[in-house]
Amino acid sequence: MNDVARLAGVSIKTVSRVVNDEPAVHPETAARVLAAIEELGFRRNAGARNLRRGSTTGTLGLIVEDVGNPFYSELTRAVERVATAFGRQVLTGSSEENPDRERELALEFCGRRVDGLLIVPAGDRHAYLGPELRSGTPVVFIDRPPGGLAADTVLVDNAAGAAEAAAHLAAHGHRRIAFAGDSPEIHTARERLRGFHEGCARAGIGPTERVVVMREPGEDSVAETVRRMLAGPDTPTAVVAGNNRVTVELLRALGRRERRPALIGFDDFELADLLDPPVSVVAHDVGLLGRTAAELLFARLQGDQSPPRKVVLPVRLIARGSGEVAPA
Repeated sequence: MNDVARLAGVSIKTVSRVVNDEPAVHPETAARVLAAIEELGFRRNAGARNLRRGSTTGTLGLIVEDVGNPFYSELTRAVERVATAFGRQVLTGSSEENPDRERELALEFCGRRVDGLLIVPAGDRHAYLGPELRSGTPVVFIDRPPGGLAADTVLVDNAAGAAEAAAHLAAHGHRRIAFAGDSPEIHTARERLRGFHEGCARAGIGPTERVVVMREPGEDSVAETVRRMLAGPDTPTAVVAGNNRVTVELLRALGRRERRPALIGFDDFELADLLDPPVSVVAHDVGLLGRTAAELLFARLQGDQSPPRKVVLPVRLIARGSGEVAPA
């Protein structure tokens, strides 16, 4: 600021007023200061400014599973839009489904004094965030609930969606239905499996008519899943995929087969409606998920001290063709 003041021929106080958009600076003087700032490449130290003022840092921390997954890209965009409306920036990190990495990121963000945290949890132990909550840093969990901590949570109705998918397939004549899900350690995977069993039971499909394979997605693992499901005399005629990554990998593996089972995926994905046949999905509004969580966080930042809330958002089945294929 001293350098800018010398080059512009003004006082440091005048530079401070221009940088902070304060009134009472003559337009010509402000123009000289801005030109000096541009020439010298001056950047305000936001951390020092906030520390001096005792104010917030103007940032939020967002932890997702994988920023490369289109689901989390859309979620992040929704959070950023709300944050921008409130004059905040978003710092984002990927836990890679590792609880230790999640904890590391959360504590790192807290160490940087973010105004609040939004977390898609990788683990089920979150008592470590208790001191942060007690000190006034709000935390909102997204898509999965926390473990050992009372905090705001925004979920989707996973069980109801999977139950509707199973019932839909049964209504189209399928009696032997498979569920291909993510790791059973993940809350959403467990809930969708629970809903699948409930939907089958309501449709009169017994336990022996259901095929369940739960494993982490990946081209090799899903190809093996398909091989196991479609081997033997009692081949499933329909499959419910547990999330968008499983659906895509299933489509890759099934693409090599002449006859495909009916398929309903959980989570919509880009180009699903352009495939042959178009992919039927259980969809939910990812943007609404992120927006609801961010708005809940800002309500806390603005003084809301009500008990922790759990918001459950609805899902809907979109019938496009792959889930309506009749059994062979």
